[in-house]
Amino acid sequence: MTMYDVTARWMPPWLHRHQAKVSDALLAAGLFVLVLQMDQGSSTGRIIGLAVFAAVATLLRRRYPERLLAAATVVTVISIFSGPPAAGLFVTLAVLTCSAALYSRRRRPWVHATLVWTALALAGSLAYFSQWWGPDQFALVAFIFGGSGAGDSVRMRRAYIDEVTERARQAEQSREQEARRRVMDERLRIARELHDVVAHHIAVISVHAGAADHVLRNQPDKVWPVLGHIRTAADTVLEEIKAVISVLRDPDEVNSTEPTPGMDRLPDLLDSLRVTGFQVRHQQRGTPRPLPAMVDLAAYRITQEALTNAHKYGDGIAVLDVEFTSDTVTITVTNRIAWPRPNRAGSGFGLLGMRERAAAAHGTITTGLLPGGAFRVEAMLPADEQAVSRLNAPTQVLPTITERA
Repeated sequence: MTMYDVTARWMPPWLHRHQAKVSDALLAAGLFVLVLQMDQGSSTGRIIGLAVFAAVATLLRRRYPERLLAAATVVTVISIFSGPPAAGLFVTLAVLTCSAALYSRRRRPWVHATLVWTALALAGSLAYFSQWWGPDQFALVAFIFGGSGAGDSVRMRRAYIDEVTERARQAEQSREQEARRRVMDERLRIARELHDVVAHHIAVISVHAGAADHVLRNQPDKVWPVLGHIRTAADTVLEEIKAVISVLRDPDEVNSTEPTPGMDRLPDLLDSLRVTGFQVRHQQRGTPRPLPAMVDLAAYRITQEALTNAHKYGDGIAVLDVEFTSDTVTITVTNRIAWPRPNRAGSGFGLLGMRERAAAAHGTITTGLLPGGAFRVEAMLPADEQAVSRLNAPTQVLPTITERA
């Protein structure tokens, strides 16, 4: 989690959107006042002109860092020759040196600092001779080279954070691709297994069904053995399919006789989470109605997985919104990400499973970070069979399942 995520917890959204502009405006105002206060011995016009220059240069420092640093150096040199040294401009030079190290396209902070200090040292030596070289010069060196070092440090820190973020993004993408590959491999394996188990016996059933049709028309009394073969083959198919499914099922659920879960079991799910100390704020809008079986199961499982992820990676609180409309049921789970983040990486199967369940129910799902550091999962599913038919109509273009960054 970056400093962006930490400050987003308390910073208002409008301030977060315009953070750079607000900080530049405050800094410009501060330098304006500082120049006025530090250079009161000069004429009023000179003081105001230097203060305005310092403020304008600060406001534009991100866009033209090197040009403004050069301009400020020239203005400072001129001020040295035209009157008493403008102390407020030295602070402005420190800010602009920091900005040049931070925002310039080419990374050469010490070159900037050396050139600025050399120009000031030469101008001061020519204008004041030996009087220029005093203890105050140590402060000037600290301002110039300290500002350059601070800007370069922030620049390297941001580059490091960007690199780590990119690596994390690539790792997440690789995990998701690996999860998809494993799911596809497992599907192919199951398909081959079912084909090997079922194909032969289905072919036998088909042959005997054709024979039964012929025998029933010509020799009805001999149809019973043929029907017996069909029944035997069908029983064999059922037994072998059960054997395949028993391998795929969770061992903890082998003896389960509970009905397929649906949204009617949502209160039990919320109670089980609250027992662990996880707070779920549940809001429901619209009139609940019975959902198609596949939609009901998908809605429950998506809610369960989203709340589980919020429990694992969140700060202990989640908001669950369930909205029923005439055509859809929308499930939204929002939670803030814990800081520091839990030291465990997900496999990627959770988000992938939610997408597949939403797609199987002819719905859509979006997942991703929101401005302010929260994570949201939003699933929209058809609320009745007519809605499913409309979503499957040739003229209807289904929204794709997406994941927001």
